[in-house]
Amino acid sequence: MIGRLRGTLVHRTVRGEVMLDVGGVGYRIGVSPATAVALGAIGDEVVVHTHLHVREDALTLFGFATADGRDCFESLLGAHGVGPGLAMAILSTHAPDELRRILLEGDLDGLTLVPGVGRKTAARLLLELKSRLDVPDGAGFDADPAGGAGGSPRADVRAALTALGYQPEEVRRAMGELPTEGDLNTLVRTALQTLGASR
Repeated sequence: MIGRLRGTLVHRTVRGEVMLDVGGVGYRIGVSPATAVALGAIGDEVVVHTHLHVREDALTLFGFATADGRDCFESLLGAHGVGPGLAMAILSTHAPDELRRILLEGDLDGLTLVPGVGRKTAARLLLELKSRLDVPDGAGFDADPAGGAGGSPRADVRAALTALGYQPEEVRRAMGELPTEGDLNTLVRTALQTLGASR
């Protein structure tokens, strides 16, 4: 198992892949957009925490800027129906700490921001991932597919934006730039400013 590589960042693609030169050997590594940026500039010496995914027809390296990101990815892979593509999509939408907050609060709407994850899948993932990611039991956890997110200010912001008629992609973009803390009115204003600036 290749768990960590140190080398020179020599290439970055728009498809979510970087090339790392390690002692003259070029490793192609699948990464999220956030990881691609976090690694630094072309020519920098970088450390990439990796997971080698083995299939009958392919060996694929996935890379992360932190060991926590890699460990979270591996925990996601252990969940029923979660392959590397979905695991990477989840971590491209939510950083590990944000994902743990979503699981702790039972934030169903937060998981549905991941492309390809509907409410039924999100409800199942909330139940299964909570134990896999060692999230402690907390108030407000509710994986009812028909239910809401349980009182989180960020969940309230999402609900407000949806009620105002914003599309899921717009909501996803606004939530991605939202601070992790703040009162509801401030967070809603910040989200609306982000959406207004992009129109």
